[in-house]
Amino acid sequence: MKNAIYLFQFYLFLLILGFSCSQKENKQAESFPESTEVQEKSERKTILFFGNSLTAGYGIEDYEAFPALIQEKLDSIESDYQVINGGLSGETTASGLSRLDWFLEEKPAIFILELGGNDGLRGISLEETEKNLRGIIRSVQEEYPDTKILLAGMQIPPNMGQAYTDNFRKMYAEIAEDEEVALIPFLLEGVAGDPEYNLPDGIHPTAAGHQIVAQTVWKYLKPLL
Repeated sequence: MKNAIYLFQFYLFLLILGFSCSQKENKQAESFPESTEVQEKSERKTILFFGNSLTAGYGIEDYEAFPALIQEKLDSIESDYQVINGGLSGETTASGLSRLDWFLEEKPAIFILELGGNDGLRGISLEETEKNLRGIIRSVQEEYPDTKILLAGMQIPPNMGQAYTDNFRKMYAEIAEDEEVALIPFLLEGVAGDPEYNLPDGIHPTAAGHQIVAQTVWKYLKPLL
């Protein structure tokens, strides 16, 4: 009788052991597709949008901002790029330069610089703004020489005087030429000053405005892909 009990217990132990191993193998097998997916995602090249509230999508949903629309466009053509939105409302060129290192950890293949608008609205000296923009560009170039840089030009109303406004507009083209980077002449082309495409503050685009901005960005981004 005792032998029968021991034999039963032994077979029960083998059954439990076999079930446990089977469960472990199933879990491992299930983990492989997920690991492959993570690996494939990590191998995608990065496009970093580095800017202020325009890039961040102030006043609208994240998915309505032009960086998200660019991601949709990239996905539609099965591109291997992923977009990171590094926009921060209120950002100036000085604060952007100070937080740049943290974002450069993303090792961007394409770096889109959209800063300076807040400098202009606050009347910060053009020399200071220009120095910071060049500093950001050169920092990216030194860290990642192969990274392609696209500078987004900006314009401001003549609140600070016509000379300041004119020189502010010209500054972006001069920087792009000197630093040998690509240029979007005016990010808000077809949007700025049009109430139909701007929030009540007259500064930030609506969702419809961001659709136009995305088209403008895509025009200059596509050749860099």
